[in-house]
Amino acid sequence: QVQLVESGGGLVQTGGSLRLSCAASGSVLSMKTMGWSRQAPGKQRELVATLTYSGGTIYADSVKGRFTISKDTAKNMVYLQMYRVQPDDTATYYCNALTFSGMTIWGQGTQVTVSS
Repeated sequence: QVQLVESGGGLVQTGGSLRLSCAASGSVLSMKTMGWSRQAPGKQRELVATLTYSGGTIYADSVKGRFTISKDTAKNMVYLQMYRVQPDDTATYYCNALTFSGMTIWGQGTQVTVSS
């Protein structure tokens, strides 16, 4: 089974940028979708960005125009580039993968804190 490990989280000021990375132990090409979700304290986990097998992207309205999801298939990496971050972006960010058999795989998460 593919394992996912996130990195790149940290403390960033409002309006700043941050890039999260997700290292997959197997080929990202074998996944139906790859994505990033986040969960803030006391809130439900929400899907913020998805990259489909065909290369399409889907973003939550709250991050559209500010976040960009991408992948490097040679390195089996998925990235989330975050621009113009806001305090509401503070959350634990999780990399996730959906297999063609319908199984969802989650990473352990990386914390992003945006200071106002």
